[in-house]
Amino acid sequence: MKSLDKEFSVGIAIEFREVTKYYGNVLALDNISFNIPIGSKTALLGPNGAGKTTTLKLIVGLLRPNQGLIRIMNFEPDSVEAKSLVGYLPEDAQPYRVLSVRENLEYIGALRNVEDLKNRVDELLDALNLREFEKAKVGRLSRGNVQKLAIALAIIHNPKILVLDEPLNYLDIPTQESVVKILKSMDCTMLVSTHIMSIASRLTEDVLMISRGKLIWSGKINDLRKLGSEEEPLEAIVSRMLTQYK
Repeated sequence: MKSLDKEFSVGIAIEFREVTKYYGNVLALDNISFNIPIGSKTALLGPNGAGKTTTLKLIVGLLRPNQGLIRIMNFEPDSVEAKSLVGYLPEDAQPYRVLSVRENLEYIGALRNVEDLKNRVDELLDALNLREFEKAKVGRLSRGNVQKLAIALAIIHNPKILVLDEPLNYLDIPTQESVVKILKSMDCTMLVSTHIMSIASRLTEDVLMISRGKLIWSGKINDLRKLGSEEEPLEAIVSRMLTQYK
């Protein structure tokens, strides 16, 4: 087997090199390689079971590959250095239910060594319209307010790399607009896993498309549009590509 231990690329935020991941005998990712440059905004697209969540968990160090190498700005994903760089929103985030909204933010902010933590917490409470719930226990919140808190926890330390799994789940339309505005204002590398093309179009410029654990297409969203007719919606183009790969 050829060596994979050469120096990783300069200017790359996330690098996958020939990554394979199994769950038991089930193949989740099949020899995937890609680079996400520093500062890029990338959508991770694919059907259910394609390997999107597995990819995100590998990036944030919650899983390890069976084969291949992963680097986060040249650090291993489960290293202290990588974890300090990354903010992560899982698809169904579960903040500490017995703590209040403010206590969750203060606790995670302290773990993240956030400077001027009180002001940062206040800023996020106001930006995400959580001020009236700051003393409420998470276990008593609506699913939408839990999602807002989870987003705040992911970005509290102003991460250099932000990894989001369906970030607008459970949010009403005004809140979606607020969250999109916040995310677009952030100076970071962003990887967004989503089923919804309108979210991908608004938050990202690049695309990684996976199906059955394989990378089947990568490029710019504008180039993806060119693969269909002028009148064809982006969703139809993506659907056709995924269907062709089955």
